[in-house]
Amino acid sequence: MKGISDFCVWGALLFTLLVTLTFADNALSSSDGVEAVVHPGTETHTLSRNLLRSIFSMRLRTWQNGLPIIVFVLPDDAPLHSRFAKQKLNIFPYQLRSAWDRMVYSGTGQAPFVVQTEEEMRSRIASTPGAIGYLDDSKIDDSVQIVHISE
Repeated sequence: MKGISDFCVWGALLFTLLVTLTFADNALSSSDGVEAVVHPGTETHTLSRNLLRSIFSMRLRTWQNGLPIIVFVLPDDAPLHSRFAKQKLNIFPYQLRSAWDRMVYSGTGQAPFVVQTEEEMRSRIASTPGAIGYLDDSKIDDSVQIVHISE
C-alpha cells in the first residue's frame, strides 16, 4: 500500500505543478503586450500574419504604394525581440536570424537595422518614412502607429 500512496502523492504534486505553470504562463503572456508599429505616414493599418512575417524575414521589400519598407529590430538576445517573434510572427527568433543570414551571405538581400533600445526603435520608426518595428505596449505613443494583425 505504501507504493500506491507514494504514487498518489507524487501524482498530486505533479498535477499541482502543471496547473500552476499553466496559469503562470497565461498570466505572463497576457501582460506582456507587444505590438508591430509603423511610421505614422504609412497607409497600412492592418497586415496579415503572413505579410508581417514576410516583412520581418526581409522577403517583402516595398509597401503597396511603392515606398521601401525599412525594418528595425532589437538585438537577437533582447526579451522583447523574442516575444515579438513568438507572439506576433509565430516563429522563433533563431528562424528570423537564419533567414537574414541566408539572404546576406547569398547576396540576395540585407538584414534589418538593429537598434539597441526601445526608445531608439520608437525614434527611428517615427522619423523614417516606410519604417516598421515593434514596441512594448507601455512604450507606444502618438509618434508611431500600431499595425493590427489579422489571421
